[in-house]
Amino acid sequence: MTARPPITRVLICDDSRTYATSLARFMEYEGDLKVVGVCSTGEEALKALPRLQPDLVTMDTELPGISGIEATERIMRSQPTPIVVLSAHTRRASERAAAALSAGALDVLSKADLALDDPAGPRAIAFRRRVARLARAYVRQRPPSDCRPRDPRPGRRSGRAVGICASTGGPQALETVLAGLPADFPLPILVVQHMGDGFMEGLVRWMDQRLPLPARIAADGVKARPGVWFAPDDAHLLLQPSMHLALDRKTVAGLHRPSADVLLRSIAAAVGAEGVAVVLTGMGRDGAEGIGAIRAAGGHTIAQDEATAAVFGMPKAAAEGGAEVVLPLSEIATELRYLPVAEGAA
Repeated sequence: MTARPPITRVLICDDSRTYATSLARFMEYEGDLKVVGVCSTGEEALKALPRLQPDLVTMDTELPGISGIEATERIMRSQPTPIVVLSAHTRRASERAAAALSAGALDVLSKADLALDDPAGPRAIAFRRRVARLARAYVRQRPPSDCRPRDPRPGRRSGRAVGICASTGGPQALETVLAGLPADFPLPILVVQHMGDGFMEGLVRWMDQRLPLPARIAADGVKARPGVWFAPDDAHLLLQPSMHLALDRKTVAGLHRPSADVLLRSIAAAVGAEGVAVVLTGMGRDGAEGIGAIRAAGGHTIAQDEATAAVFGMPKAAAEGGAEVVLPLSEIATELRYLPVAEGAA
């Protein structure tokens, strides 16, 4: 007989008692999740955390008193715990959700997508499975983002374009890496971050305000100039040999659109040995095939190490698929800063 997995303990933080009650019933429908507490403010959640010891916290971003963003920051400082942001689906809310992700929340979901009135439906089942997986993620206090100079390794290949891919826990990891690059970093950086629909624009606006480099959502046919280019919702991002960006909203490639594999394969095809791939924290294997393609083309391949990854699934698969360097998060920006620039890259 297969052993039943342990019950996941969940703390809900939401200022609507009606919504929180419905969410608790929804969470506990199959018996694999147990809501151990409901708090209407961030202050209450912070006080309850040491006593209740939840495996995961759901966090609303708009709360009386301290915001969900500040509550997330304080939790990650005092008692790091997996946090899922449940947010309204508006522009303002998406920016707040992005700030919470940057503060250390693992994932963000729209309240409108949960279908609380259909707890037996496939979306509900998938959500509860995701919560159970996220509750097992290893979270920690925010790692340092300073990049200490060091001598570049001999024989390092030159670069023309960088592809960075992330999923669960990615926004915080992305900010740590990108904040360590100077405003004059000469290569275009193409990013695939798995996110729920509707939240990418808020994340990119948040990043653009925080990073030395400009951050924007990629558009079809735009020249890939220096800066950070994020794949939009529901579109694969590709680099063409002409160094223009392309979007593909039709191709199905694995579980994700945008796909890390699609992006990295396109970089390998476009610039060959002058391609650079970085795979950060996330569930699953997206990016492993793509990093193998860049490695086969002679490019430079990097994976985040297990000790600093919230979820080691994607970087582990990338390391097994051909990443030649496995680094702590705080050292990845340094690795990129010392890349020799290919002739004519900028």
